[in-house]
Formats: sequence, structure tokens, C-alpha cells
Amino acid sequence: MKKILIVDDEEVIRMLYAEELEDEGYSVITADSGYGLIELIAREKPHLVVLDIKMAEHHGLDLLQDIRKEFYNIPVILCSAYSSFKGDLKSVAADYYVVKSADLTELKQKIKMALEGSIWHKPSTE
Repeated sequence: MKKILIVDDEEVIRMLYAEELEDEGYSVITADSGYGLIELIAREKPHLVVLDIKMAEHHGLDLLQDIRKEFYNIPVILCSAYSSFKGDLKSVAADYYVVKSADLTELKQKIKMALEGSIWHKPSTE
């Protein structure tokens, strides 16, 4: 089962994404900020990260750079309510960019596409 990490400071979004993605057959873990994110990824070994950009304590584009330094192969999907960040040079390090919507069809499609092309390691079975 593929594991997805959702990083978003809005609890409603985390709950919605988790429920929808679990219904799709994914294992989901969530984080409400970027605090300890690199350690969380190292410990949980998700197959993919869905990352919000504008969070209260951390900026998602900076977190994306941190993820790429440590885990360059893990797929990252930026998911923001703001389409304006698509043009930011830092956003090109993401595999996909999805504008938040109540309809999660596009997000689910991008997750599937990112996982199919992923060379990220499999979590250990320990």
C-alpha cells in the first residue's frame, strides 16, 4: 500500500484529503506544519508528499527545497489555493502543482501519475 504524507496547516483540508485518499486505497499520514518534516519523512518513508504552500509557520516552497536536498527522488505535489505560485522558480522543483478545490479529481490524478513514475524507495517492512 502506497503511503502519502499530507502537509497542510488547515485541519479540515488534512481530514478531507486523508479520508478521500484512504478511500482510494492509500495509507495517509498528516502533518500540520513543516516543523520536523525532514525527520518525519525519514521515519515514515512516504511514497509521496502533498505540500501546502502558504502555512502559518512555514512556507511550502522553502520546505520543498529542504525535501529536495534530503530526498530528491520523492514525488512532491504542491497543493495551494493560490495559482500565483506556479510562476515561482522554487515551484519547479515539485513534480506537480494543483490548485486546491473541493473536487479532488485533479489531485488524485496527479498523485497516481507521480506514483507511477516514482523511483522513490519502498518503505521497510520492519
